[in-house]
Amino acid sequence: MFVERIPRLLRWTFSVILLLLLTMTIFRFIFYWTYNPPGRAFSGSAFILGFRYDARVACVIGLSILILCAFPFLNPIKNIRAKTFWNILLPLVFLILLIFYAADYYHYDYLHTRLNASVLNYLQDAKISGKMMGESYPVVKIVLIILALLLLSAFVFSRLLKRYQTMDTFNKRRSIGIYIISVFVMAQLVVGRFVFKPGQFPLRWSDAFANNDDYKGNLALNPIQSFLSTLTFKDSQPDIPKTKAAYAMMAEYLNVNHPDSMALNYERQFSFPDSINKKTNVVLIICESFSAYKSSMWGNPLNTTPYFNELCKNGVFFDRCFTPAYGTARGVWAAITGIPDVEAANSASRNSANVDQHSIINDFKGYEKFYFLGGSTSWANIRGLLTNNITGLHLYEENDYKEKAIDVWGISDKNLFKEANGILKEQTKPFFAVIQTADNHRPYTITKEDQEDFQKLSFPQDSLIKYGFQSNDEMNAFRFTDFCYQHFIEAAKKEKYFDNTLFIFVGDHGIRGDAGNMLPKAYTQQALVCEHVPLLFYAPKLLKPYRISDVCSQVDILPSAAAITGTPYHNTALGRNVFEKPPGTMYKSYNLENEKAFIIDHDEKTIGVVSNNYYFRKNMKSGVQQFVSMTDSNPVPANHYTDSVRDRLNKLTDAYYETSKYLLQNNKKTVVHGP
Repeated sequence: MFVERIPRLLRWTFSVILLLLLTMTIFRFIFYWTYNPPGRAFSGSAFILGFRYDARVACVIGLSILILCAFPFLNPIKNIRAKTFWNILLPLVFLILLIFYAADYYHYDYLHTRLNASVLNYLQDAKISGKMMGESYPVVKIVLIILALLLLSAFVFSRLLKRYQTMDTFNKRRSIGIYIISVFVMAQLVVGRFVFKPGQFPLRWSDAFANNDDYKGNLALNPIQSFLSTLTFKDSQPDIPKTKAAYAMMAEYLNVNHPDSMALNYERQFSFPDSINKKTNVVLIICESFSAYKSSMWGNPLNTTPYFNELCKNGVFFDRCFTPAYGTARGVWAAITGIPDVEAANSASRNSANVDQHSIINDFKGYEKFYFLGGSTSWANIRGLLTNNITGLHLYEENDYKEKAIDVWGISDKNLFKEANGILKEQTKPFFAVIQTADNHRPYTITKEDQEDFQKLSFPQDSLIKYGFQSNDEMNAFRFTDFCYQHFIEAAKKEKYFDNTLFIFVGDHGIRGDAGNMLPKAYTQQALVCEHVPLLFYAPKLLKPYRISDVCSQVDILPSAAAITGTPYHNTALGRNVFEKPPGTMYKSYNLENEKAFIIDHDEKTIGVVSNNYYFRKNMKSGVQQFVSMTDSNPVPANHYTDSVRDRLNKLTDAYYETSKYLLQNNKKTVVHGP
């Protein structure tokens, strides 16, 4: 028989893997029987996905066994005395597995979330935490059950090993191929997806939430993976006392309808006359690395974005918009949720504790929802943010298009816009669509096909450096984005949906560099160019052209889009509507005298607030503060007025930061007030 030709070491390893898989599957059924909501149908898809997570953990252990057994003195098949080592190690591994599942079971019972690394924070108050557990749960009974299962596992693992040690051996040469195939299969299960598929990412926790179903997502998760994947986020828990201390300032700043510092209520309800709500379509274009000072709107002599410059002259253009942080994942997070991404270790989308988020996109009732990305949303776990929180989302990625991928970022931006336009023009219902570009990013790919219409330019290196670019490739990639915007808008103008559509363009982030004389020194010296991006609301039939120089933020986009379209919405995050309605007119004017833009620089460890006239920031480690002008390059004079402004911005910086940190985990789709 073929099974008998499999080497004894592999058969023993497979037996261990199967035993671990059986154990994890039993625990998943226990979780299902305990926590399944009444009347909820059995979810086979959640169990299948859960099995894939379990197989990853089991195969990591299996591969580790094979690696250790590569040393002859640890190979129990070759060295009979090695059995002592394995008869201790395997029950120890099983004990760790039991502890994880027991902790996960009661963690979900207590917090209704699967086990994650934030549980380590309870060790800071170990005495109190231990007393709470002793008073709330049958700790002694749990320990006895774990010990009983540990003894049972030690017996089973010992018998398994003894069985394979006493079997006959087979031809070693024939076993080499079986080893190669076995290792390959286990490696595939660890990755979770077919490794040779272009543009694929490994299986991630965010895939569990791809169906907009929190319970199914939690049912599928494996606690070991959830814990390890959030280990770098263990210190990201909000500081409730500081959040409550900041509440009064933030509630006043946000104009909260019903302030409540105990419940930490940030909800604001907005409604508009029925005559205003025309079910206007919305297309939000999140533009990769659309750094303000590199573009034509601020007079860059290289004139990289002439078409977009003309669009800005025909729309409502905000020339002092800032992203809360640098980075694409952080920019997408801020735009979709309305909360600055203040996660220190990594982007908020990578933390499974943040997966449940309210987005104003869902308040566009009766709208079809679309998200178009040229590559894969497995990147940065963005899929978890999108599919778990935007109801009925139609998500398009690189494998959903007719066009082929050109590099690691998927299909070209030109073809992305082409595909999106082709889908949007067929819609019979109003729609809210997000298009996320990527070509303005290394490796700066511009295909030969596109170069038939797009002509590259070349400038001397000294001119490139002076005006914000490191190479002609980077500069031409920036110009190519303008070329793509032109193709999209000109194509859209030919379609029926154009006249009833609000187009919003915003950069996902800026790029660090020297803005020269194009902007005040603060943009360069305090690295504001990293967050300074264009923001354009373009709807020729709805909005009269304005160029606005008041400060606004990326988090303001969705409230403003809802206001322009007259869509009733409730806001539980930090964005604000940047438009007001003068008597007898459509939304076309702007009034944000008190608006500020919060900025966190994760590289320099600073937080701060930009106002129309000043920028205050401080280093979170050293405490060093800076207070600079946003209107010119001169030092800020020290006097009673500027001292009071500095003091207020300092307090607002702390308030904004603590509130953002709190809301990352408390901006739920179902509004539940309180910590």
